[in-house]
Order: sequence, then C-alpha cells, then structure tokens
Amino acid sequence: MKSMTGYGEATLRDKKITLVAQLRSLNHRSLDIQLRLPREYLYLEEEIRQKIREKINRGRLELFMTRSFVRGRGRTLELDEHLVRQFLAAVRRAQKKFSLKGEVDVSLLTSRPELFHVRDVEIEGHAEKPLVMRVIDAALRNLDQSRRREGRNLQHDIQSQIKELRILRERLAVQTRAIALRLRQAVLAGRDGDPASERNAAGDGNFKGDIHEEWVRLKSHIGELTRAVAGSVPAGKRIDFLLQELQREFNTIGAKAPQLTVSRLVLEGKERVEKIREQAQNVE
Repeated sequence: MKSMTGYGEATLRDKKITLVAQLRSLNHRSLDIQLRLPREYLYLEEEIRQKIREKINRGRLELFMTRSFVRGRGRTLELDEHLVRQFLAAVRRAQKKFSLKGEVDVSLLTSRPELFHVRDVEIEGHAEKPLVMRVIDAALRNLDQSRRREGRNLQHDIQSQIKELRILRERLAVQTRAIALRLRQAVLAGRDGDPASERNAAGDGNFKGDIHEEWVRLKSHIGELTRAVAGSVPAGKRIDFLLQELQREFNTIGAKAPQLTVSRLVLEGKERVEKIREQAQNVE
C-alpha cells in the first residue's frame, strides 16, 4: 500500500551543469501532474509526464526542476578580434605618423577592457536530455520510498480498524440471535396466554426480520477490504467502494433491528468505517 502524499528529491551534475528535481505528491481523486521546468526543457514536457504516469497512479504530483551552471562554466570571456585588429592598426598608424617609439605587446591589450566581453554559455537543452531523465528517475525513486513509508503507517491503522469491525460483526450476530430468541419465546408464551411475557417482549416489537443476509455480506466486504489493504497494487478506489458497501449493510441492519443493543453496535461500526475512510483518502 502506498500513500498519495510524499516527497522525493534528487541532484545530478556533469562537468557543466547541476540539476535538482523536487517531487511532491498530494491527495487527489485522479492523477494530476503539474510541471515547473526550465524553459530549455519545455520540449520534454510530454515525455516527462509519460514517465510519471508509469510510476504514479493517483494523486496531485508537482515537479520543480532547477538548472544551474557549475562555477566558472556558465560564462565565457571572448576577445573581439575585429576590434583588436582595428585597435592595433590605429596604434601603428599613430607610431608612424608621430614617430613614436616602443613595441606593441599584450600589455597594451590588457589595459583596454573594451576589447573583451563576457558571454553566457549557450544552453544545449537537447544534449542535456539524458541527465534530465536520470535526475527525474532518481527523484521518483525517492518519492516512491516516501509514499511507501507513509503507506505502511496507513496500512497498520486501517488493519487495526478492520480487526474491530470483525469483532463488531460477531457481537451483532450474538445480539440479533438473542433478540430473535426472545421474540420466539414471547410468541409461544402469548399462545399460552401469558400477557406478562408479551409485555416483556414489547421492546423487541420493531424487530423486522433476520439479518443473516446482511451479516454474510458484512463478512464478505470485510474480507475483501482486508485483502485490498494487504495488497501491493493501488487500492484506494477499491477501498472507498467497499466502505460504501459496509456503510450500506450497517444502515440496513439498523433498520431491521432498531433495538438499543444493536443500534449501539451499528453506530460503532459506522464510526469505524468513517475512521477507515479518513485514512483511505490518502491511499493511492
């Protein structure tokens, strides 16, 4: 079992750049993917979405990716050769025209910063694709581990609630059998002319029938719920469906046997179902 909530981060670098991928997943009825990519990688958006779909089935997933240059790799110093040629030609003309002495060497160039300019390195988005995909794969693995850890916590809590539902199911069977027995005894006593017995059974007068059918369905749904929670495949939607069925059976039992002892058990059962539903909202 996996939770829909989790976080995964990964960092990769090569000789030129450092990539950081951060993945956050939240609760959502379906799969909703939100990407925040550097503009150089926008052409990879659909391919990245497909990669995520292969790993995530349900939840709102947000990917934030940042790209930065390794120090000293993001900019380059260039010499304006055309301007240097003009500069040297002008110096030589001045030497000749004004009979100036001296040699023109590199020190003259270094004193003229306008002969140089700094340029940002061109980004090669297509060449960086393998690194982009690897960093996303690594972040997805870390996210999966986070979701599994949270899923184990959810699983343990839900399983404890299911255990209580099994106990309630057996207590319901005991109570309804006792009510049915009292009714039969009251009917027999009434036939024998014992009005006191009929009055004692009056509290059970709203008992409308056997709940064996509902009890069997409760048992079946609880068994299915147990298997769904213990499985390794995404089961959030299946769990939600089974919880609806359990709620339906408890409502029917309450209508058929509204006696106080049964009503208390029905109410407790519905509370257990709601506690499971709260946790199941986080299940993938």
